[in-house]
This record gives sequence, structure tokens and C-alpha cells, in this order.
Amino acid sequence: MEKLSLFVMKRLFVSLLPLLLLSGCTQYAKVQKSMDFDYKYELAKVYYMEGEYSQASSLLEDVLAFTKGTAFAEESLYMLAMCYYNMDDYVTASHYLTTYCNTYPRGIYAETARFMSARALYLDTPDPRLDQSSTIKAIGEIQVFTEYYPYSKYRQQANAMLYELHDRLVEKEYRSAKLYYDLGNYMGNNYQACIITAQNALNDYPYTKLREDLSILILRARYGMAKESVQEKMMDRYRDTEDEYYAFKNEFPESKYMKEADRIYRETLKALKNK
Repeated sequence: MEKLSLFVMKRLFVSLLPLLLLSGCTQYAKVQKSMDFDYKYELAKVYYMEGEYSQASSLLEDVLAFTKGTAFAEESLYMLAMCYYNMDDYVTASHYLTTYCNTYPRGIYAETARFMSARALYLDTPDPRLDQSSTIKAIGEIQVFTEYYPYSKYRQQANAMLYELHDRLVEKEYRSAKLYYDLGNYMGNNYQACIITAQNALNDYPYTKLREDLSILILRARYGMAKESVQEKMMDRYRDTEDEYYAFKNEFPESKYMKEADRIYRETLKALKNK
């Protein structure tokens, strides 16, 4: 969980020690109605440091509305964004973090804010079975971050998130390809659709951890398409299956699917020999 820097927190703690002794709903209700924005700002920092993000965000919303251009507007905007992040409202957090980056491109929190915006969208991505529009958006935000800060201290984390999101997209493609394979020749040549979908995923994400699974799916689909093919196309499709087997074996000689691949190969050779 991202926080303000330790230096800033220590400085705030010393300067706000008297305020830390004050607490309770009465004080919060009173300060909400106050037009003393300096006081709201100071109390918002206290709530932030204590992890009371809902109260802090409410006060910071008021502060931002009336203090644009002031000395503490930058820190208020960053803290507001992080309040939403810590409340798991990642879309709102990303919005405010992006606003911070656009408003203060050279600000003290600029690098962290851009990374946390990407991380917020990453945390908001759905299960691979669902629509992946937000995953694509998160990938874009991570790529923007790495372009801005190629040597950032967050670079390793950003790359890890990027690889994971790529794998989510690949998993969705794998599920689609598997569905086509299971449908077989039902209402059309779904084997061909399986091959195209799986091959596109491999082309787009060549280093995916699902590469072996996608490759065996292509081999299965080529074999299924050959077996159920019309006579005039059968031999060509068996030859394609044979070629696919060699490609699979060369890339994954110790594959967990090797027994299945060898069986497909033997049956393919038998079919070619008998025709």
C-alpha cells in the first residue's frame, strides 16, 4: 500500500501532534462546516495518517475545491487520490492520480502517482472469463508509465503487472480457442477457428506461460480437422498435422502433453500410409 514518504510523514507528525490529541465525530462534523480551509487541510492529514480515509477524502474534496493554486493544493490532490486507493476505489483513485500527473508533471509525487495510477487499474481488472476492456486500459497505463520512467524504482513491479495482464488476455483467448475445439464441426469448421484464435494469441504474446497449452490445442485441432475432413482435403490436412507435431516436439520435447502428441503422430502416419 503506497503512503506518503517517511520524511513527509515524520514532518507532519511533529507539526500536527497537538491535533492528534483531538478526536471524535463532533470535531469532524464541526470542521466539515468550517470555512477555515487551512484547518481542514491539517485535519485531513491527521485522518490520512491515522488511516481514516473516508473522513480524510471528504475534507480534501472541500480543500481542493477552494485552494487551487495554493502551496498545499499539490499534496492535497495526491492524498485524495491515495485515500480512494486505500479504500479500494481504484477507478476513482486512478482518475485523481492521472489528474495529479497532468497538473503537476514535475511534482514531488509525479513518478509514484503515475505508477500508482497504473497499479490501481491493474487491481481493478476482472476475471479472464469476463470482458477485458479494463485490462487493456490497465496495460496502456503501465506502458505509459514505463515510457515516462524507463529506469524507475517501480520498473520491476510494472513489468510483473504487465506480464500478468498479458497472461489474462491470453487466457481469455485460450478459453475461446478451447471452446471452438470442443464444438468441432458443429455448425461449421470450428477447428479452423480454434487454430486461428490460438495462433493469433501466440503471435501477439509469444512469451506467454500458456504457450505450451495453446500449441497442443493447435495440434489437436489440426488432427480433428483432418479426421473429419472431406476426402479431397484429408491428406493435406494430415500432412499439416504431421508438420504441427514436429513443431510441437521441437519446442516442447519434455512436454506434459508428449504422450498425447505422440499418439496423434502415430495415428496421423497410419492415416497417411493407408490412403
